[in-house]
Amino acid sequence: MNFALSPGAEHSPVILHVPHSSREIPDDVRDGIVLDDVALERELDHITDSHTARIAGEAAQAAALRPWVFANRLSRLVVDPERFPDEREEMLAVGMGAVYTRTTHKEVLRDEGGDPEPLLARYFRPYAQAMSDAVAGRLAATGRAVIVDVHSYPSAPLPYELHGDGPRPTVCLGTDSFHTPPGLLAAAREAFADCGDIGLDSPFSGTYVPLEFYGTDPRVSALMVEIRRDIYMTEPGGPAGPGLTRLASALARLVDALPG
Repeated sequence: MNFALSPGAEHSPVILHVPHSSREIPDDVRDGIVLDDVALERELDHITDSHTARIAGEAAQAAALRPWVFANRLSRLVVDPERFPDEREEMLAVGMGAVYTRTTHKEVLRDEGGDPEPLLARYFRPYAQAMSDAVAGRLAATGRAVIVDVHSYPSAPLPYELHGDGPRPTVCLGTDSFHTPPGLLAAAREAFADCGDIGLDSPFSGTYVPLEFYGTDPRVSALMVEIRRDIYMTEPGGPAGPGLTRLASALARLVDALPG
């Protein structure tokens, strides 16, 4: 299975969502990527939110009430589960819709004339349904669901970024006008206060909510946590450093502030 749901406490409404931490690409999907092995490894260094699964896992262990963790087991170069699968997706402008055709440096990744439907059917839709089911489970158990997206981004902008000319704080909080209530945002600002400067919606904005609930169900709240990579790892795709533990502790503090 291309995703994993790690159970948390039955009375926790929190789902830590980790969509971009893996570098794994199935062999048959690799066959459709035109980069050679060296170039592909370099692209994975740039595009992967390295070590974010570890940050989420350590935070889940440290939290007083263990959250649920939903993690993508495959690289976002297979499919990106957080993109809109249609023309609503602004990243289509740079070849990065649900199925990428371009790299972070705007080079060809796979044939732009190819049919994305097989990848959407095999990977994107089952992932989306499983995430919807996870949210529905939290709603049934607790009456609400809180999705905290765990991401990272490079300290210097990459060519594919549509909004890379804005601030690049150590922690960027991505919000949604419908799904991010003020209390959730305030809790995140407090939890990450000792991790450096906290920014809002720059260089990345928005947050992930399954389409079944998106824009319609106020019981589902969501926040994206984007961590600048230089504060916890060697860029572009190197090992984690001591900053990871501080970030995991901060994320655990956020989780502890949300139940109840």
